[in-house]
Amino acid sequence: MFDDNITLLSGVDLQCYENNHAHRTEEMDMEQLLVRRGQPFSVVLQCTDHIPRLPDHQLNLILHLGKNNEVVLKVSDSEQDHGKWWFSQRNAQGEVMLTLHSPADAPVGLYSMTVVLLSADGQLLEQTKSQTFYLLFNPWCKDDSVYLPSEELLQEYILNENGILYQGSWDDITTVPWNFGQFEKDVVDICFEVLDNSPAALKNSEMDIANRGSPVYVSRTITAMVNANDDRGVVSGRWDGEYSDGVAPTRWTGSVPILRRWSEGGGQRVRYGQCWVFTGVACTVLRCLGIPTRCITNYSSAHDTDANISVDYLFNDQLENVSEGRKDSIWNYHCWVESWMKRDDLPEGFDGWQVLDPTPLERSDGVFCCGPCPVHAVKEGEVGLKYDTPFVFSEVNADLIFWIVHPDGERIQVSQNSKVIGRNISTKSVYGDFREDITANYKHPEGSMKEREVYKKAGRQVGQKNKDPGQLKLFIKHAPAIHGTDFDVIIEVYNSGREDTDAQLTVTSNAITYNSIHRGECQRKTTSLTVQAHKAHKEVLRLQYDHYGACVSEHHMIRVTALLQLTNQDNIILQEINIPLKMPALHIKIIGKAIVSHKLTAHISFTNPLPVSLQGGVFTVEGAGLTEAIEIKTHGKIEPGQAVTVKFSFKPTRAGLRKLLVDFDSDRLRDVKGEATVIVRTKMQNRNAVPEI
Repeated sequence: MFDDNITLLSGVDLQCYENNHAHRTEEMDMEQLLVRRGQPFSVVLQCTDHIPRLPDHQLNLILHLGKNNEVVLKVSDSEQDHGKWWFSQRNAQGEVMLTLHSPADAPVGLYSMTVVLLSADGQLLEQTKSQTFYLLFNPWCKDDSVYLPSEELLQEYILNENGILYQGSWDDITTVPWNFGQFEKDVVDICFEVLDNSPAALKNSEMDIANRGSPVYVSRTITAMVNANDDRGVVSGRWDGEYSDGVAPTRWTGSVPILRRWSEGGGQRVRYGQCWVFTGVACTVLRCLGIPTRCITNYSSAHDTDANISVDYLFNDQLENVSEGRKDSIWNYHCWVESWMKRDDLPEGFDGWQVLDPTPLERSDGVFCCGPCPVHAVKEGEVGLKYDTPFVFSEVNADLIFWIVHPDGERIQVSQNSKVIGRNISTKSVYGDFREDITANYKHPEGSMKEREVYKKAGRQVGQKNKDPGQLKLFIKHAPAIHGTDFDVIIEVYNSGREDTDAQLTVTSNAITYNSIHRGECQRKTTSLTVQAHKAHKEVLRLQYDHYGACVSEHHMIRVTALLQLTNQDNIILQEINIPLKMPALHIKIIGKAIVSHKLTAHISFTNPLPVSLQGGVFTVEGAGLTEAIEIKTHGKIEPGQAVTVKFSFKPTRAGLRKLLVDFDSDRLRDVKGEATVIVRTKMQNRNAVPEI
């Protein structure tokens, strides 16, 4: 009989360093095993000197999966069962190397592993202490449904922890740096915690675990869980400017503080986010899980509330918006993510980039989520394919229709424009910090025959071409618009006809948010004019800080709308433009040599550009591999033109190209950004140098 007092198995060495390096997860953790599915990994079974010859015994591997070990998997000791876990073993002096092979469609998640020693007749002799590891999606594996056959793209869409989010307007694009931080400490644990808190996981964890082999299922779950509208989601959205009980969306510079705050709060929603915040967090989670993901900005993005593939703006004769109920709107920009995956649940031809929108705009299957929707389906008008293709199609293709509503309730269509929605669709290039335009991925050239065919396929009526506006044409131009200064907006009325024409011109300027919520009217001007034949009449509206400063939103956006009505005629011309106000920059200087675990000092400078004093100033600083998020408050008022400099010290934790991101917020000025790039080395060049303490 076997002597119970003899211990044969002394432990298992997970070889985290070797495995994590081979599976490209070494940036996440070197003390925890993180491997990718479809790629083998090896562990070492450590034995005592008293072990009998192994042919007389049998080794088995048992895997448990799930938060409460709900799913049990027995690992085969041969490759006979295709598509199943199996292992091979090689004996050495006092040790056994076990090489585990996972199927390329295995559920991702936290596994616990136990090595079991059985006698020749199958009796349990001994088992090791259970040890855990994470299994992730593997875009380097040809058999994985997230396989992406380009190392350049994988370096960006899986491994890059820094990114750029595009904001502003279609004709004045601005950039915001974002720290994804998917390899920062504990982030992988939080990402799986997000999945574990989904309604499906809480209702039936075994079924949820079984579905986690599908990137379609996992990514759709993430779009629902990043927003906190229906569940124990991460971020609560808010757009009304009232953020005193949380953090203003513009203050965030990265995903990690948001995810940590959610986890540390026991799954309590983090206040507050807007579309780029939801997008940044979703990108972090999806890249961390191993799904190639990139952030997208769609300019002049339609929010079509009634699914008629048009955005209807209703104005009265005084140019006041009289739309009622849930209004259609055009967001100056809207952000979402694209993730790369096969779509085995769809007909052929729709693999590749999929739209996933975590911002809570409309319900899908009763839940605020959107996608995955194949980008190719949007381009070809295949709105019957799941998920949420009609909504995404409208975001980039809807027509803009202006209506005037007379006092008697009669509606008159002023204009219909098919070219203003879905412009300059943007993402960060894989080759550097510059913009790549991917509009052609979403739509055929505006006005082309192919575009008209797609509209018909999408089940919409192809609108008539805009009616000839007649001999008058309306243009709006503006001088450089710098926040805190006065600037001119020029409205030009050109008469291409042979006769002088009388008309009335009404111009308004409104402070708006990036998603078209009006915060207040700044100025209004109505002029009766006569435009001479073949001549242009110019009207100047001077926008003064005294007028717009009190009502401008945290997005620093002014919308100018011009309505031209011909005297004694029904013909009306309407034009509008959005003007982003230019913001000051933060200046950052790094002092010291950038070496892991050695002190660096950052000097951050800001000059108040406004003609009013600022109070409650606070700098927020973070950087993946450099420092966790910290806040530095300023003291007292910052007077107009006054420069303020703060400094703080930090010790980089990881080598490589790193970015330090800084945000400044105050009572009258928010969303001032800055960044500094640092190359961190692992050790000092001078071996005799004494490290700092």
